[in-house]
Amino acid sequence: MESYRFGTVDYIVLVGMTILSTGTGLYCGGIRKSKKNLCDVEDSLPTSAGSEKIDEYLMGSRNMKVVPVAISLIGSFVSGVTIMGTPSEIYHYGTQYFLIVIAIVLQGIAVSYVYLPVYSALHVDSAYQYLEMRYSSSVRSIASFMFIFSTVSYLPFVIYVPALALNQVSGLNSHLIEVVIVLACVTYTLMGGLKAVVHTDVWQMVVMFFSIVTVAFFAVYYSNGFAALFEDVQKGGRLILANTSTSLYDRHTVWSVLVGGLSYWTSINVTNQAMVQRFMSLSSLKKSRDAMCIFTIGVTIFVALCCFLGLLIFEKYKDCDPLSAGLITHDDQLLPLFVVESVGHIYGIPGLFIAGIFGAGLSTLSSCFNTVALVFLEDIVRGCFKMQPSERVSNVLIKSSIAFQGVLAFLLVFLLRQLRGILGVCNSIASITAGTALGIFTLGMLVPWSNTVGTAMGGITSILLSAWLSFGSQIATASGQLNSQMLPVSVVGCLGNVSAPQELLVDQQQVFSLYRLSYHWINPIGVATTVVVGSLVSLVIKPTDIKTLQSELISPVIHRFLPKECFRDLNINVQTSYKNS
Repeated sequence: MESYRFGTVDYIVLVGMTILSTGTGLYCGGIRKSKKNLCDVEDSLPTSAGSEKIDEYLMGSRNMKVVPVAISLIGSFVSGVTIMGTPSEIYHYGTQYFLIVIAIVLQGIAVSYVYLPVYSALHVDSAYQYLEMRYSSSVRSIASFMFIFSTVSYLPFVIYVPALALNQVSGLNSHLIEVVIVLACVTYTLMGGLKAVVHTDVWQMVVMFFSIVTVAFFAVYYSNGFAALFEDVQKGGRLILANTSTSLYDRHTVWSVLVGGLSYWTSINVTNQAMVQRFMSLSSLKKSRDAMCIFTIGVTIFVALCCFLGLLIFEKYKDCDPLSAGLITHDDQLLPLFVVESVGHIYGIPGLFIAGIFGAGLSTLSSCFNTVALVFLEDIVRGCFKMQPSERVSNVLIKSSIAFQGVLAFLLVFLLRQLRGILGVCNSIASITAGTALGIFTLGMLVPWSNTVGTAMGGITSILLSAWLSFGSQIATASGQLNSQMLPVSVVGCLGNVSAPQELLVDQQQVFSLYRLSYHWINPIGVATTVVVGSLVSLVIKPTDIKTLQSELISPVIHRFLPKECFRDLNINVQTSYKNS
C-alpha cells in the first residue's frame, strides 16, 4: 500500500474542501448582519423555541430556503456509514440490497402525506412536543430519552468511518484524525447553530456527491466496460435481484429489503429530530414537501451510486479478496482501497474522495450535535423537568451539551474496532429505538382511540423486544454461533501464499430462532409491536374519546373517519402551551 499513499495534491484538495465547506457554514451561521444576506430569503416567523436568539440558533428562525434544507436533510442521513458500508454490503452479499431505492421512494410518499401535515399544522419545534399534546409529558419524556440514546449510540460510527478511510490511504494515526473531526465539528456547530449546520451541509454534500460521481466515472473509464462488469458480477454470484424467499433469516430478500427499508427510512424521517427540525425550519407544509421530494430523489441517486461502486469493487477484486490478501484490516476499508488502486494515479482524486467522506461525517455529526442540544433543552430541561431557564442559561446548556457529545462520541469510538459490517450493525442498533418511536407516532396520528397508558405499554414492550433481538443477534454473531452469510470470495489471483477464508461450520439450529432474524426485520417488529400492544391496551383500559380530539392531532389520511366534533378550531397553542408547561 505504500505506493498508494496520499500525495501533496491530495492533502491540498482535502484541506481546501474542508475549509471551504466549514467556512461557508460559519459565515451563514456565525456572522450577524442587520440586513438579509445570502443565507436568508424571507422574514422570520414568530419564535417558539424560547427567545428570538435561541430560536434562531436552534431553528434558523424558520426562514430557511428549501434547497439548502433539502440538501441538509440528505447530509443528515447520508453519512460515511452509507458511503463505506453500502459498497461493502454489495461486495459481500450481492445486489439484492439495490431494492432499497424503492423503499426510499415509498417512504418519501408516506412521510409527505401521512406525518408531515401533522407537524406543520401544529408548528412544533421538537417532534416530541406532539406526543405531549396528543398524550402526556411522560410519553414525551420517554421518546426524548430514546432519541438521545439512539443518537449518542450513532455518533461513534459517524466519527470512526472517515477516520478509517483517511487512515487507510494516508497512514495517519486514526485517533488523531478522530480528534480533528470532533474538534472541527464541535467548533462550527457551537458558533453557528442550525444555519451553520445547514449551509455547511450544502457544501459538504456537493463535495461528497461530486467525489462519488468522479470516482465512479473514472473507475468505469479504466474498467473493461459495462458488459464485462455485469458478466463478472453474475459469474461471482453477486447478481441477485429476485430472492423471493420467505425466510426471515436470509440477510437480504425482496421482502426484507422493501418492508424493512420502508419502515427504517420512514422511522428516521418521522421521528428523528434532526430531520423534523429541518422540516420545521421551513415556513409552510408545501415547502416541507418540496424539501422531502428533493431529499428522496437525492438519496435514491446517492444510494444507487454507492451500490454501483460495490459492483465495481467486486469486479476489481473478484480474483483476490483484499482482506484475505492482507491489503486491508477491516471489511469497510474496501472502498478507500479501491479508490487509491483504481484512480489513485490521478492527482487529487483520492483527496477529493476523502474530502467527500469527511464532508459526510461532519455533516451528520453536526446535525446530531445540534439536534440533541435542541431535544435536551426543549424536551428534557423544559418538558420533563418543567424548568424555564433564562436565555443565558439556555445558551450555556446548549453549548455544554454539544461539547459533552463530542467528548463522549470520541470515547465510544473505541468500542467499534472489533465490529464487522458497519452498515448492518449500525442499522441494527438504530432500529432498537427507531421502530419503537415510529410505532408511538403512528399510534398518535393513525389510531385515534389510543391513550397514554396503552402507548407507554406498547413503547416499553417494543423497545425491550427490539433491544433483546438486536443485542442477542450481535452477541451470537460475535461469538461465532451464526454464519455470516457472506458470499464466497476468491484468492486465485493474489500474489504470494494467500489462503481463502474458511467459514466455520456451525449448527445455527442451536441458536434461538429470533436471534437469526435479518437485521432488516428489527425495525418493522418494533413498529408492529408498539401499534398492536398500544391499540389493544388502549381499547381494554379505556380508549380515548375520539370526539375530544382535535383534527390537527390526527393525520389527514383518516380525517374522513373522524366525527365532526374533531373539526372545531384548534385550542392548543403550541407556544403558549409549552411555556406554561
